[in-house]
Amino acid sequence: MSACRTLHTLRTLSPVFLSACLLLGASFAAAQTTHELPADHLTKSHPRFLVVPPHGPKNAATAFTNGTPGVDSLTNWNGSFQALGFGPTGKVQHEWLYNMVGNPPKKGGTASINAPVVPVILQLLDKSGKVLYTYDPKPYILPTLLSPVFQNATYSSSPVPTQFVDSVMRAEFWNTMAPDWHTLVNATLRPSRIMAVPAQYYYYRLNGNGSCCEFVLIDIDEFYNLLFPAVATDTTTPIGAAENAGDITTQDISTFLFPNTFLYFNGNPNNCCVLGFHSYDFEPGDASNGNKERRYVMDYASWISPGLFGAGFVDVTALAHEMSETFNDPFVASDGKHNITPWWLAPNGNCQDNLEVGDVIEGLPRATYPMTMNGRTYHPQNEALLSWFAFQTPSNAIDGAYSYPDETTLTSLSPLEAVNCSVP
Repeated sequence: MSACRTLHTLRTLSPVFLSACLLLGASFAAAQTTHELPADHLTKSHPRFLVVPPHGPKNAATAFTNGTPGVDSLTNWNGSFQALGFGPTGKVQHEWLYNMVGNPPKKGGTASINAPVVPVILQLLDKSGKVLYTYDPKPYILPTLLSPVFQNATYSSSPVPTQFVDSVMRAEFWNTMAPDWHTLVNATLRPSRIMAVPAQYYYYRLNGNGSCCEFVLIDIDEFYNLLFPAVATDTTTPIGAAENAGDITTQDISTFLFPNTFLYFNGNPNNCCVLGFHSYDFEPGDASNGNKERRYVMDYASWISPGLFGAGFVDVTALAHEMSETFNDPFVASDGKHNITPWWLAPNGNCQDNLEVGDVIEGLPRATYPMTMNGRTYHPQNEALLSWFAFQTPSNAIDGAYSYPDETTLTSLSPLEAVNCSVP
């Protein structure tokens, strides 16, 4: 596809293409004979994030039509807001439902969610199927675990140090939460898994010393197939292997950590780059869990080394983006009701109708929130707050804000938009 499309249009396409907008890029030179890319390739790219629909058996496609009741998954709660807006089909709606991770804000207390981190080693295969290069995420594991996504820091939304996403959630429900309400993740490092990528589905840039790699680009359809299990017993993919080994469970938010690994569309490395997505793998239940559908909530997040994309996308920008969106939309609006919002148009041009708090802000000035801790300056992404999606004036969030932690990143609401951001 050569033009941007909205999320609504993409719902009818291949699951991998559920996105705010496909990425535009220059035509790929047909004369190129190597899969090694020039050093400046990423400087010409359009970094983005995706919402990917749940993965599971095709004959279970209707398993989630009734929403979250009756499924085997992590702790979550439901709420609603009132706003005039246009729904997915263009019908005017006044009430909008949402579903989020943890316990209801008014309940108070701390919900602790297990957060296994599964590093993924890339094996880049040659045309004969032998390993040409191996790209190990090991150098980025400790910096990730020491980041504000998993470690406590000081924020204006909490009287005590807390984690990044919890600070955003508290800011979001500042005027309705019990003072002691928190939703925290408990990170645990799990065994590394391997993704072997066939020669026709990747491009790369070697480091200056000839080692692998400065970055790797993978075809998004192939990446999806290589990441998710084909059947529940499949142990050949990172998610399938982790599920079957018990390294991740339905009660977790699981992160699959990649080293500078980004995704491209349509077989064209210039239609690049996806830096992360969140979704869930669903598998059939059995007698042991009351025959409930199993939902393994997950995110793919790449570590981003400095200098690849500029100051707007560095280190844990992708992870903070995806973890925040997972908290606000754990089941990616898969029932067609919860976390569907009025159509909105963000300042960055994204046109969507879902509660994806990172997509509103990605790429904007002041998109990241630099934080120095544990010997490093991290760059988690600022997030839009529920009040922005609810078209609240004034905002019911902390300080009347629409974004957090930087309350100045997003200062105005979207215009009222019809389907695909057409004029109402």
